[in-house]
Amino acid sequence: MEEISEEKTIENMAMQVIAEECRVSTDEVMDYPPTALSLGEKTIQTKNGDINIPIPIGTYGNFSFVQAPPKTKKTFFISLLAGVYLSGQNNYGGNIKGHRDGRCLMHFDTEQGHWHAQRVFKRVEDMAGTTDLGCYITYALRTVNYKDRLKFIEYTLEENKGNNGLVIIDGIADLVSDVNNLEESNLCVQKIMELSAKYDCHIITVIHSNYGSDKATGHLGSFLYKKCETAISLEANTVHPDNVTATCKISRGYSFDTFSFSINRFGIPYVVGDIYDPLKDFKVNQPKHKEIPF
Repeated sequence: MEEISEEKTIENMAMQVIAEECRVSTDEVMDYPPTALSLGEKTIQTKNGDINIPIPIGTYGNFSFVQAPPKTKKTFFISLLAGVYLSGQNNYGGNIKGHRDGRCLMHFDTEQGHWHAQRVFKRVEDMAGTTDLGCYITYALRTVNYKDRLKFIEYTLEENKGNNGLVIIDGIADLVSDVNNLEESNLCVQKIMELSAKYDCHIITVIHSNYGSDKATGHLGSFLYKKCETAISLEANTVHPDNVTATCKISRGYSFDTFSFSINRFGIPYVVGDIYDPLKDFKVNQPKHKEIPF
């Protein structure tokens, strides 16, 4: 009888763990994924009657990303979402709702130094409009080597295990040496998928668009599109130049409605609604957002 090597035994044990964690039973009754951030509601039919569910911007256990050309107020948009998440709903976020349930908001800025990053974090606190901020953990990772940034994010999630909620990474390009490095980009997105599932959090990250294109930058952007729950695109409004329009380009569930936001004189972003663009009907080959069925 052939003996099983120690290496093979260890491999088999690892496969057994994966089998236990990844097996999906069709007999199990699964609830709709819990929502982290939402905009609007959707009525769906079930065997037990109609139910209303929030239309997710993101659900726990998944990740989404925001893509936009330079100077389209990406960090302001992230502040808008973060402020809503902290408070549940506030005067700046329109109909966007946060479903925090006592969880932590973790905010990682990879581009800015401590002074500028702190301004962003304080803006989120001011927008929340509550003295009870709960768990809001902030880091500026500009001085950290790109190889260690993702490791540090994982370390922080592990330290806070059981209490992770919304995790913001602004921006994901700083977690790799080159957004066009195929292997690095793939591993980075795989790790984001792993962390969001393992720690039952929703991760929102930010990436630039290619110059003159509506596609996210490099191989990293391509992998994000393939694996994300929601892809959000920001675009300067063609009629109201002070406003930026947020569109759901891809969703694995129900897509939220397009809306616009602007910045007030105090430097605070706020939702101004879906402003009609009269030039929209004359634009050729404009891609529409897609819904990917469950």
